[in-house]
Amino acid sequence: MQEQDMLDWLRQHPEFFDHYAHDIADIYVANSHGGQAVSLTERQLQTLRERNRALEGKLVELLAFGEENDQISDKLHRLTVDLMQAQDLPGIIGTLEYHLQQRFSVPHVALRLWISGVESNLREFSPVGEAIGKLAQNLVSPYCGPYATDEVQGWFGAEPGTLQSFAQFALKTAGEPFGILVMASEDPQRFFPDMGTLYLQRLSELVSAAIRRVTSGERCDQIAEEARLDDVPVLDEEAPVDA
Repeated sequence: MQEQDMLDWLRQHPEFFDHYAHDIADIYVANSHGGQAVSLTERQLQTLRERNRALEGKLVELLAFGEENDQISDKLHRLTVDLMQAQDLPGIIGTLEYHLQQRFSVPHVALRLWISGVESNLREFSPVGEAIGKLAQNLVSPYCGPYATDEVQGWFGAEPGTLQSFAQFALKTAGEPFGILVMASEDPQRFFPDMGTLYLQRLSELVSAAIRRVTSGERCDQIAEEARLDDVPVLDEEAPVDA
């Protein structure tokens, strides 16, 4: 009889353990942690304790993930509220940069826009190469990882090789890209290929909707650069917008 046959027989005849309980108690096996032999019952207890510890570890990990998700959801909610209060494009950009850098602790943020019918002297409307348009078109979902084109890396003004990880996603309306948002970090593990991108996808949709809200059907001609505040969200309802 093979070992597997014995296991199958015991599973099919659990009454065996009741009939021979005293005999089983006299069986001693090797201690899984070393040392002297222990009874079969004690060995089973050790196995159960180890399983409990493993389950407790998984539970702690799940609780930590849940708390982290709650924090991210709260930050995304606050960003949503402030974007809804922003009255113009400089206000939206300033609000976005403030939340990403101050609340989400993203060290580097770059935004580029190309919106038909909108002219502006904001940095975000600086001309981009054809490759950027193709990149945005191909970003059907957020990308996280160590790769970014030389043009994208040049937006941050950092020394070559300084930035080690990037999160990139396109801003779209009706499936067509009109911009790209890139976040970067010196930490290679901040944006890694296998990380979840659910919240990044929601951020993409949120920012896209916010920008189109203030630019759709309008012509923002020569929006003043000084209308932006670099360190705080721009929520001033009196900020000028040239229609």
